Order: sequence, then C-alpha cells, then structure tokens
Amino acid sequence: MPNVYARRIGVLASAAALAALTSLVNAPTAAAAPPTPMSASAARAYLATVTPKTEGSTSGYSRALFPHWSTVSGSCNTRETVLKRDGVNVVQDSACAAVSGSWYSEYDGATWTVAADLDIDHVVPLAEAWRSGASSWTTSKRQQFANDLTRPQLIAVTDNVNQAKGDLDPGKWMPPRTAYRCTYARMWVNVKQYWGLSMDSGEKTALVNVLNGC
Repeated sequence: MPNVYARRIGVLASAAALAALTSLVNAPTAAAAPPTPMSASAARAYLATVTPKTEGSTSGYSRALFPHWSTVSGSCNTRETVLKRDGVNVVQDSACAAVSGSWYSEYDGATWTVAADLDIDHVVPLAEAWRSGASSWTTSKRQQFANDLTRPQLIAVTDNVNQAKGDLDPGKWMPPRTAYRCTYARMWVNVKQYWGLSMDSGEKTALVNVLNGC
C-alpha cells in the first residue's frame, strides 16, 4: 500500500507542477519599460563631473522645433510604439492606434485601459532641453531627441501627472510615486549625459540627493 500512495502523491505532484507551468505560459505578458538607464553609481559618478550652469531662456522656443511623433515603421509612430512597448496585451488597429490594453503609470501607480488617458512623457522635457543646450541644435537633432527610443527618454504615464510636471526639472518636480524616483533620476542623468545637456545647481543637487539614497 505505501507504494500505491507514493505513486498517487507523485502523480498529484506532477499534475500540480504541470498546472503551474501552464499558468505561467498563459499568464499575461509583463509590461515592458523604457531602456534600462545607467546605474545609480554611474549616475553619481557622472554628476561628480558636472559643473552647474545657469539655464538659458525659453526665448525662441517652440515644440514645433522638436518634430514629433516620427514614423517608426509603416503607420506606427513614436507614440504608438511607446504605448505598445509600455502596455500589457496591447491591441492595435490597422492604423497602429492602440484600441485596447492595460498601462501602469510608473509616476503615480495608476492603471489605465484607455490609451487616451496616457501621455508619452519626455523624461527631459523639450523646453528644458532647449534651455540647457538644444537651442543651438539643428532641427534634425532636436527631432532625434524628441523621438529617442534608444535612451530612457520616453515613457507612457497618466496624462494629468505629465501635465503637472510640465517642463520642470528634478529640482522642482519628481514623480509622486516615491518608489520610482531612483529610476527617474537615473533616466534623467542618462539622457542629459548622452545628449550633452547642461544642468543647473538646483537640478544637480536634487539628483545627487535622490541618487545618494538609491
């Protein structure tokens, strides 16, 4: 009899393992995210080399000087590409518009099921980039910056949270969800470093303070 019970237990264990595996296979695909930013230690090391510089003005600035959203492939532009990347089970129509899916906004922890409730945030805002060096760029370079999918510069977030951020730097605004602030600081530094944009003293101090706790 013990052998019979042992075989039954073995069968039940195998069935449970198979069920668990099936559950994993059928589970919704995890949400993707922007490209992984530099590490906190790398960001701190870079900030140690930064000499703060007073921001320039917004004189002459226009969002039109940063053409977006660019076509990525077919009828898909940068916005739709980010919505697809950052969402779960995103379905797009023939024009590449997201018609269903689920999106978790890292900035505030809200989940949305309608794409219109999301903005694609430029982590380093366009006006901020203008004030910190992009005013001297060509329009072509500004277009590359505004549609940068290679660096952690674009992320789908709750629209009114993005609008509350506006063109503020980390010295004046950080994501209300504190658990994301380390990542946000790393993203910001990564983008500014790659694009050679300056930082003012308040911005640098805020980033250092956040990253020292990461």
